[in-house]
Order: sequence, then structure tokens, then C-alpha cells
Amino acid sequence: MHGCNPIVTLEGISCGEIPPEILSANRPVVLKGLVDHWPLVEEGRRSPAAAVDYLVSHYNGKPCLVNFGRREMEGRYFYDEDVRTLNYDTLRAPIDEVLVKILQTLEPDDASDPDNPYHSYYISSTSVDGHLPGLRKDNDLEIPRQERTYPVASPQMKIWIGNRSVASCHYDALDNIACCVAGRRRFTIFPPEQFPNLYFGPLDLTPGGQAISMVDFSNPDFERFPRFRDALAAGYVAELEPGDAIYIPSMWMHHVEGLSPFNILVNYWWDDAPLYTGSGMNALYHGILTLRDKPEHEKEGWRQLFEYYVFGPGDRAGEHLPEQARGVLGKLDNNSARQLRAMLINKLNR
Repeated sequence: MHGCNPIVTLEGISCGEIPPEILSANRPVVLKGLVDHWPLVEEGRRSPAAAVDYLVSHYNGKPCLVNFGRREMEGRYFYDEDVRTLNYDTLRAPIDEVLVKILQTLEPDDASDPDNPYHSYYISSTSVDGHLPGLRKDNDLEIPRQERTYPVASPQMKIWIGNRSVASCHYDALDNIACCVAGRRRFTIFPPEQFPNLYFGPLDLTPGGQAISMVDFSNPDFERFPRFRDALAAGYVAELEPGDAIYIPSMWMHHVEGLSPFNILVNYWWDDAPLYTGSGMNALYHGILTLRDKPEHEKEGWRQLFEYYVFGPGDRAGEHLPEQARGVLGKLDNNSARQLRAMLINKLNR
């Protein structure tokens, strides 16, 4: 996108030997050709139909949630004009049947059913292990994890399949490696400090579960969204070919465009925080409820407390206390996290 900076690109890295320092640098990186050898990538290079046949050979028949869009939305999964409803429908459907519909849209005369109102199809964030068991055997990455003294969740492997699509700019609370398997994809990425310049939409009604930018990246309205120019100046852009991958650090905003008539992406999400930690979004919602509408001087006081107790060094607030007296200011483990969660639930239920 005009105004954005190129992303650092590394070549010659194998999917079993991703250097850990790449994932700890908190910067996006393109990993050129990382999954070139995947059979699914090879089938996608042959043809969309070959890729579909390969996927169906691993499909267990379980339906999944699919986004269905009408022609006029042009693949941009977004809101209707009043921002009270989404501009597409989400239905549960068998993957193999949806893949046939996607292939039909590739025909020169569009062999779709004339009575079918839909033209855009998007199988999004679908569990590979839950719906395509066996696909991982020959199409997988090894995510390097730092040694931890606490339990962490295993990486989630997801698949995204559709025709031309736009996933509006959003953020994820997990680290991400996204692998372009079929078709070309464009990623426009912004560091977390650009959040105020991206004009995010509602928290309540969201496509895909995360708030999205209200800016139309293909035709930005700079009068309505003037700070978007600043975001572009600080942003990064990369176009991925089949076999390429990109690392996106957690909380970096990203706008993703499926540029080809047929696109497949496989991604891995993971979090190196302990399993017992809670959701940051829950804390945000509670902050809106309890702090946002307080007087400004009181909010400033709470800002200082949050900086001290939450965003500063984890051991700072309790280091001057005897270990047995630190309570929630001490080091959290599974048991103390359970106790803290129970206390919160009890207080919220009063």
C-alpha cells in the first residue's frame, strides 16, 4: 500500500529450524519459501481443483462455520451501512460443498446456481486437526518455544480458504505465523502504537471476533480518517506468493487481502504466557465498566496504579514484602491464579 514500508525478508529458512530470535524480536518478518515443500502448496500450484482434491482427501465430514457474501460486497467482510449488522452471513456448512462453490466462481461463465445469492465464500480460522486430520502429517511447521517453568498451550493450526477476500485490519492477542499456500496475499501491518490512527469499530459486533478498522484501505477517506496517513507512514506491507510465510507479533494490527481468485492460507497461533493467565479483553471490558467514565483526576491515579502493578516489572510491587505476605503481589502459579479468579467472580457477582 502506498506510504507503507517494506518488511524484512529472510530466505533459506526451513520449517523445522525457524531461529527463535526471529520470534523474539517483536518485528514482522517475511520468511520466503518457508513452506515451499508442502504437498498442499505443490497441489495448489498445479490448479485450484488439485488443491481442493487434496484437502477433501483429508476431510472428516464435519461442518464448519463459513462466511457467505453477496457479489456487491466484493469480498470485503465488513458491516452494512448502519454498522448495526454485518454485510455477510455466517452459516454452518460442509467444507467439501463450499469448496465446490468456490471452484464454480472460477469458471469463465461462473457456473454457480443462478438462484444462489452468494458469490464470496470464506472458510475462516478453521481447525486443521478438527476438520482435516492427517493434513498436518506432511504440511506442518515446528514453532520454536522458549523453555518455561510453567505450562503453555500448544500452537493452534488453522486454515483459511476462499475466493478474493479482505480481512479488515484487526489485531490478535497471539503470536502468528501465516503461510500462504495457494494464491497471493497482501499483508499491511502496523505496530501497536498506531492503534489510535486506525479508527477501530465496535467491540460488541465484530467480524471474526476482533474489532476491525473502519477505514476502507482500497479507497481511504482521508477527510473522515485523517490520522490514517500517519498509520500508513508507520506501517509495513508485503505480498506473499505460495510457499511464503510471515511472522506477525501479537497485538500488531494487520489487514489481509486474498488477491487471487482462489486462496488458501494456513496459520499458527501461539502464546508463551502461562495457561492460567486470563484474557486481556476481559480486563479491557472490565476497565471500560469500572474506570472509563471516572473523573479525569481519578483516572490518572488509576493509570499510575496500573503502570505500577500491571505494566511494570512483575516482582516490583511485592519485593519489599515478606514472601509469605505478598498474596496476589507474589509470583502467580496455577493455584494462586485460581484463587484470584474465584475472588474476582465473587466480587463481580455481588
